[in-house]
Amino acid sequence: MKIRSTRTVLVAGATAALLVSGAGIASAHVSVNAPGAAQGGYTVLTFRVPTESDTAGTTKLEVTLPELKSARTEPLPGWTAQVAKNAEGEATSVTWTADAGISVGPGQFQQFLLSAGPLPTEDSVSFNAVQTYSDGTVVAWDQATENGAEPEHPAPTLTLTAAADTGHAHGADASTTTDTAGEVDATDTTARWLGGIGLVLGALGAALGIGATIRGRRS
Repeated sequence: MKIRSTRTVLVAGATAALLVSGAGIASAHVSVNAPGAAQGGYTVLTFRVPTESDTAGTTKLEVTLPELKSARTEPLPGWTAQVAKNAEGEATSVTWTADAGISVGPGQFQQFLLSAGPLPTEDSVSFNAVQTYSDGTVVAWDQATENGAEPEHPAPTLTLTAAADTGHAHGADASTTTDTAGEVDATDTTARWLGGIGLVLGALGAALGIGATIRGRRS
């Protein structure tokens, strides 16, 4: 019984180690994250860049952008960011370069933030990236996932939610609000006129009643 228990523990431990190891490898990829990012909308893209090398650090990251009208980087101490644009003024790429003596060392990772938009009106968008190390090694993260199998260097990909079509609803709300306001104003004006007429008739009736009473007493 003790031998069987020991074997069970060893097998479970080995399985857990493999799972952790596999998760570590998967998480070592350059990735992009933007919770709630919608088609045609603006968002803040977070590029997570881990250093896979055991001897060199990450000193540069270049990300290709899908011709965005707006792309603004967040200041990052020790790094210089530059956005490249085409003739139409659309952002086509962004490059972060480490200052002298700065790098993302082995076993570390760095996050690079970019405020961007409007995003493409597609289900997902990929941001091909190129990672450069201090020893000159260059890794291109630009491979597409095929048949559900993840490639060795997958391109950072972001899944987008459907764009909310609220234009008609807003128009209907505005029209309804305007019509309702007009009806309320008309009703209020009518009520005031009727109230005024009622007061005049009431005052006239009271005057006639008083006059009749006086005449009755004199007779």
